[in-house]
Amino acid sequence: MSASDIDTLLNLWGASTGTQGGAPPFQNHRDLYDTIDSTPLGDTPWESFSLRFNGYPPEGQVSSWMDTDYDFWFRNPCQLVHNIISNPDFKDGFDYAPYQEHDINRSRCYLNLMSANWAWRQAVHSFKTSLSACTSYA
Repeated sequence: MSASDIDTLLNLWGASTGTQGGAPPFQNHRDLYDTIDSTPLGDTPWESFSLRFNGYPPEGQVSSWMDTDYDFWFRNPCQLVHNIISNPDFKDGFDYAPYQEHDINRSRCYLNLMSANWAWRQAVHSFKTSLSACTSYA
């Protein structure tokens, strides 16, 4: 997301919470970037690569995006997840395994991805597959 888009989003956020005395978590894109860069365990370096359209251009007028180089910036996602999980500030902050929660009427409660049906089915499927593999060798 571009810096100007971040600023617009933060301005909208502030306008939507202003009547309740709330404020966006960051003043602007620079404040967001500074917070990210100063986060403990945030030592994963930025990496980048460039892409350019390399197909056959159409006959006639060529769209400008076909002649433009695009830079993509990212941090290694595996290293980021490692940093998040090893950060003591996140202890008890998120669920590592799927779960099912029910209210007193036995109705299912959904809160996040790990309480959703998809995560539960993936875990059950993985367990059945592992169990099947183990029993086939017995």
